[in-house]
Amino acid sequence: MSFLQPIRAAAALPTSSLPVAGGAEKVARDFEAIFAGQLAKLMLESVSVDSQFGGGHGEEMFRGMLAERLGEEITRNGSFGLKAAVLAQIQQIQDQMK
Repeated sequence: MSFLQPIRAAAALPTSSLPVAGGAEKVARDFEAIFAGQLAKLMLESVSVDSQFGGGHGEEMFRGMLAERLGEEITRNGSFGLKAAVLAQIQQIQDQMK
């Protein structure tokens, strides 16, 4: 499965259901934050948990939220670089639809 399949599926939608220019930027920013959050989640899973001060059900529950927030913070200043590529793809697809 190509990573472009969801984008191509969105291109098949009627133009009225596609995000407007400002919406496309939000979609690209959100995608970048989610992607960075998933990377953070993978990194957190590789960290060993100190049994004296960590672990347990509570930590497992909140680890996902921590990864999500880390993803948002990683991408906040715009230096992650994925948003520009995603936004360019969205705009290219929208231009082809016109």
